[in-house]
Amino acid sequence: MLRLIGFKCPSFYQGFKLGIADLMRVITFNANGIRSAERKGFFNWLVQQNADVVCLQETKAQIHQLTQPAFCPDGYHCYYHDAEKKGYSGVAIYSKAEPQKVISGIGWPDVDKEGRFFEIQFKHLSIISLYLPSGTSGEHRQSFKYQFLDRFLIYLNALDQSTRDYIICGDWNIAHHKIDLKNWRSNQKNSGFLPEERAWMDTLFADQQWLDAFRLLNKNPEEYTWWSNRGQAWAKNVGWRIDYQIISGNLAGKTVSTSIYKEEKFSDHAPLIMDYNLSLDR
Repeated sequence: MLRLIGFKCPSFYQGFKLGIADLMRVITFNANGIRSAERKGFFNWLVQQNADVVCLQETKAQIHQLTQPAFCPDGYHCYYHDAEKKGYSGVAIYSKAEPQKVISGIGWPDVDKEGRFFEIQFKHLSIISLYLPSGTSGEHRQSFKYQFLDRFLIYLNALDQSTRDYIICGDWNIAHHKIDLKNWRSNQKNSGFLPEERAWMDTLFADQQWLDAFRLLNKNPEEYTWWSNRGQAWAKNVGWRIDYQIISGNLAGKTVSTSIYKEEKFSDHAPLIMDYNLSLDR
């Protein structure tokens, strides 16, 4: 059974409204277990960020296990879409403004049972929390990843024909360019940096209808969002940039600032923060 929850925290700020010139902060974060991230201080950090929308991946929890107030931060509408399998996958979105519509799942049963897609819609803007499959556990999962990519490109092309703007946040499990991981030479035959995966990203960005928001503002090397738990990858910054905010092409001029938060370690991923010159009532 697919599960969806949406509720408003008791002290929700009723006067919340973004003006046309206000900045909208969006954070995406693969928690690798939302309960683990909570114990490591993620929600204490989050409350200081004044984010308008927070997209989470790999919550690894069923809704009935998230009864603590921390899992619906004060002032947010909170939505979860968990996987059928316990302790696996799952996505969530927190939003200060109440969406006009929420969409749990992408409509593909094999994907939706794994809790990989959640969308909230405002007047002309959609924000999606996405957890793209990984192929690291074997050929069968790499095949599933390729199947997802084939279908998802068709899906994105269809979105591009709509009148809506999109911010697609999440763990895409692909490092696009050599600059996006430390040891690119030794990883060319590994899932996440395979030629076919990188070519898919090339196709996605080819016509400028979809853009990597982070790279619009930051072209620097050694900007990573994930580090292996092996060795001292985090300490040595031997990482990969596989977490993205992919935006509609006409939002290119709306990106204002970006950062990857690494001062504390809440997960094997780091939060990716983007500020946009957008309002949620647009």
